[in-house]
Parts: sequence; structure tokens; C-alpha cells
Amino acid sequence: MTEMQVTALRAGHCLHPQVMSIRGGSWRPVEFPSLSMLLVHPSQGPILFDTGYDPAFMQATDSFPERLYRWLTPVTLNDGEQVARQIVRFGIDPREVRHLVLSHFHADHMAGTHAFPNAAIHCARAGLDAACGASRWSAVRRGFLTSLIPANMHARARFFEDARTVALSTAFAPFTEGVDILGDGSLVAVELPGHCPGHWGLAVRDSAHGDHFMVADAAWSLDAIRRNMPALALSSGFLGNTSKTRATLRMLNELSVRNRDMRITPCHCPERAAQALARP
Repeated sequence: MTEMQVTALRAGHCLHPQVMSIRGGSWRPVEFPSLSMLLVHPSQGPILFDTGYDPAFMQATDSFPERLYRWLTPVTLNDGEQVARQIVRFGIDPREVRHLVLSHFHADHMAGTHAFPNAAIHCARAGLDAACGASRWSAVRRGFLTSLIPANMHARARFFEDARTVALSTAFAPFTEGVDILGDGSLVAVELPGHCPGHWGLAVRDSAHGDHFMVADAAWSLDAIRRNMPALALSSGFLGNTSKTRATLRMLNELSVRNRDMRITPCHCPERAAQALARP
């Protein structure tokens, strides 16, 4: 794999009962940070995996029934936390981002898509179809805000399902294959079924940490992966498929046991978010 510089960016957070993310958790609302990953490719330049929250989310949830999304998961996005503002501090103009990889189409993962107008959007066709094919009520219930999908989405989309299948290194076992997004082995998308239609993670070679598996919402924390502790069936079944979600979590737990050096990043993990905040 081509090595890349990888930086986690915290782009807002929401509040939700902890028990919805891990069995045995508290019913007290806790913060769920939303992470975007900035990848700097040696020839392709800056690439983003997900975008976190964005002011566009607030605009998209002003009306009813979309407003229910914000009521159920109250969102905080502080000034300057949106990814498009953060990457400027790294000397990157959002218009320079040529590739945006979306793990799935839930609003907390793709609200900032509009801010990167020149990027090809790498995503699952199944995820886009699910988001675009739902009524407004159904979309909100399933975590989609269709107004956040760019008008030229189909022209910009590059679907995982059309990319070349490649074998993963044995370091990622029990995961065995993915798809080569750029054709050079640097970004390998890996399907992680269960959370919602078209839910994928990303395997890369991190210049600071070696093999790095970004698993989006396959788990909401490293703690859940290490202990193989799934969310309540009420939560996983509401958005996706509980049995598939739990099977994916078991595989991630096995990976974490087999390869303790593997860096695994769930997109809402408080441990990874704290590390991002501690970065100079």
C-alpha cells in the first residue's frame, strides 16, 4: 500500500443515550463525536473519508419532518469545526480536494459534501439508492437527509461496486478482500454490512501508524470492538440489520485480538476524538 499522512478531524458532536451504542451502557445522554479523516496522498493530494457535521446539516433540519433528526440527536457544531474550515489550517483549499470517500449516506457522515465541489465522490451505489429512494419520512427515520446530496451527485459518483476487487493483506484477517478505489492500492474500501445499506470502511497505510482500518459506524467505539459489545437491537434494527451488524462487530473483535498493532478508527469513537483534540 502507498503510505499516506492521516489526520483525524473532529467535526462536531451529537448527544444520545449511551446504551444505544453499547449494550449495558447508561440511558444518560453522552457525546458522540463525529470524525472525518484527512488523508494526504503523495500524488493525488488531500482526500477525505467522510465529512462529519456541517452548517448544511442545520439548514437541512430546519423543516419538519427533518427537524425530528435534530431533536432526537441534538447536534453541536462550534465555529470553525466544519471540515472545510479545518483543512484550511493545513494549507488546503477545499477546492483542491479531488477525492471524497463516503462510508455511507447518513447525514453525520456526509453533511459537508457540498463544500468540496471538485471532488469525485466514492461511495456505494446501494447506499445512494437507499438514500434517494426513500420518502421524506422514511429518509429521516433511516438517518438520511436527501437535501444534502449534491444535485450533480450521479455525475460525480464513483461506485465501490464498480471498482476492482483486491485481496487484503493477512494483517486485516478475518477481512479478506476489498475494492481498489484509485487503482494504485492506496485506498481499499471494505464492505462492513449491517449498519445501513451501502456501509463500507476504508483500509489504508498510515505513515504514522502502519495499517489503519477506518470502520465508520460498524462500531461506535474501540471499547465496543475490544469487548465485542454490540448496541441494543432496538438501535441497530432501527437503522439497519441487527444480525449483520453483530457479525461485522465479531469480525472486528477478532481482528483486534489477532492484530493488536492494527489501528482501528470508528467514526464516533471518543478515544480517537480525544487524540484528535490533543494534536498540536
